[in-house]
Amino acid sequence: MGSIEIFLVSLMIASCLLPSVSAATRHYKFEIKMQNVTRLCHTKSIVTVNGQFPGPRIVAREGDRLEIEVVNHVHNNISIHWHGIRQVRSGWADGPAYVTQCPIQTGQKYLYNFTIIGQRGTFWWHAHISWLRSTLYGPIIILPKKNTPYPFAKPYKEVPIIFGEWFNADTEAIISQALQTGGGPNVSDAYTINGLPGPLYNCSTKDTFKLKVKPGKTYLLRLINAALNDEFFFSIANHTLQIIDADGVYVKPFETNTLIITPGQTHNVLLKTKPHFPNATFYMTARPYVTGPGTFDNSTVAGILEYESKTKLHLKNLSLFTPLLPALNDTNFVTNFTSRLRSLASPQFPANVPQNVDKRLFFTVGLGTSPCDQNKTCQGPNGTKFSASINNVSFILPTTALLQSHFFGQSKGVYKPDFPYNPLNWFNYTGNPPNNTLVHNDTKLMVLPFNTSVELVMQDTSILGLESHPLHLHGFNFFVVGQGFGNFDPNKDTSNFNLVDPIERNTVGVPSGGWVAIRFLADNPGVWFMHCHLEVHTSWGLKMAWLVQNGKLPNQKLPPPPMDLPKC
Repeated sequence: MGSIEIFLVSLMIASCLLPSVSAATRHYKFEIKMQNVTRLCHTKSIVTVNGQFPGPRIVAREGDRLEIEVVNHVHNNISIHWHGIRQVRSGWADGPAYVTQCPIQTGQKYLYNFTIIGQRGTFWWHAHISWLRSTLYGPIIILPKKNTPYPFAKPYKEVPIIFGEWFNADTEAIISQALQTGGGPNVSDAYTINGLPGPLYNCSTKDTFKLKVKPGKTYLLRLINAALNDEFFFSIANHTLQIIDADGVYVKPFETNTLIITPGQTHNVLLKTKPHFPNATFYMTARPYVTGPGTFDNSTVAGILEYESKTKLHLKNLSLFTPLLPALNDTNFVTNFTSRLRSLASPQFPANVPQNVDKRLFFTVGLGTSPCDQNKTCQGPNGTKFSASINNVSFILPTTALLQSHFFGQSKGVYKPDFPYNPLNWFNYTGNPPNNTLVHNDTKLMVLPFNTSVELVMQDTSILGLESHPLHLHGFNFFVVGQGFGNFDPNKDTSNFNLVDPIERNTVGVPSGGWVAIRFLADNPGVWFMHCHLEVHTSWGLKMAWLVQNGKLPNQKLPPPPMDLPKC
């Protein structure tokens, strides 16, 4: 048995993976249940998978089939999204509630059944309904096909590191209150690394993630940002990180002391430990990158990098080094870091950027307002309710699943197929905001014929303040061909697009006060969600959906839904 197979088996054991008859089909069972968890000397009952927080790892190889049975034992409706997995012709398993499925109701179950096609790297799963993903999340590790090496030296060990948020209060109550009052939601009480807040918070020293390493070794850290509402800077004191992967796609390696990771994104990095025992321990810390006008959790989460020693040493006697992180609003660092990300673009891992474009789209993204409900007092701007929109359409989720409605030709009264290609009203997007900040609430889809090559420019707006927006596209990877600040100028900016080796990913930050341009091929039939991965903005309506029509060939069509597809 090879070392990767041993790693796979050990991860399967750690993840409670059931043995399968076929090596290519891997079975998991997710029991959704309540569990008492204590952090910051505060105990609360949270929604978990199998009583674990964070939830169990899923481990497979490229080409494997995954069958994950989700059984709902809690009072909340549940749906699970397999973030970054393309779900080629398996949209019924994608997971966003009321988009590709009705949620799994109390006492019900659903088998998520899909195959990993042409992907390997770090992904993650999370609840995709309301704010339940604050505790319902875990890593997905897709190894290369058997006997296929990494395009870098084999690491000594692989370690998932998941950033999250801890709320002492019930997150469902937090977002429910915010939506009722129209104001901003309460922020988290702490950030976490692998579910642990660490020693920089009160009553939390015992809940600290420790990465124990040996000198002279290379460790592969699989970083995942599962936080609800925060982008993070991350660094390990006195150590350099080599970036080798973004969102499950290999990149041209480069070294950095600090990285930025938005909610929804993943990064694989190599950590080379010091050749000899350093007589010190080292903080690994993360804190938010903040651009918007709203309140935020201004705190820092820390774990500890601890070297193993042949002699017994009292760690309290060792020096403890702390990394220097960028300022909270250091947009220059973010821009410089993201500009260094380039696809590997090798013969084995090509960057198949669409060179010709069938459909050019321009989306404005940002905050806005909605009128306060009659006889109510609202806490948003000037007595209104906070909203968010794309092309001034604040998306309303229907009460039945969009994919089901489309597949059975029952779209009337559920959605409209006329999402606007451009904003209806043009203005100086990053200049003085318009007087009218009201959004239009509706359920509109953008329809794309199969195999359409799409170029989409997403433009931040100054309505209620400039802000970075991490946008996640379901069902596809896309290439980030350009980005800049100010208003996008098609006559000037398109000539600078990178069509050779742009980064390929599934979640990208729209720069604060700027724009980002992506290209993708709509070669996956179904209904696919696109939304801001700042959960508060998604709750306010910063989301939309694409309807990709079937192609002509049998392997270009969406199969019928499974028999156990949940009902609304």
